[in-house]
Amino acid sequence: MTVLTGVGASAGVAHGPARVIHGPSDFQLFRTGDVLVCRTTDPAWTPLFGLASAVVTETGGMLSHAAIVAREYGIPAVLGVTNVVDALTDGGLLTVDGSQGTVMIKGPAAE
Repeated sequence: MTVLTGVGASAGVAHGPARVIHGPSDFQLFRTGDVLVCRTTDPAWTPLFGLASAVVTETGGMLSHAAIVAREYGIPAVLGVTNVVDALTDGGLLTVDGSQGTVMIKGPAAE
């Protein structure tokens, strides 16, 4: 099992399949319960938070868009995880701990 670390920006623990989203053209790939994995978010990404079990980004901190919206939706978020978009592939199971700032990769998510 691989553990990645970042900034715990929204507390809680959630499990789900990784869904790497590169931009708005990928939004239709996202399903309820997926873990949103991306470089960053902006207001256009907000609808995905209503479906996500958790959020993991490469950039951002406690006052970033992803952190604020994740807290509003009550879902865990770990931000500032270096190279996470390149480190993960779709479908592998993740455990996101927004209180500890960790992302545990279980199964085939790691390349």
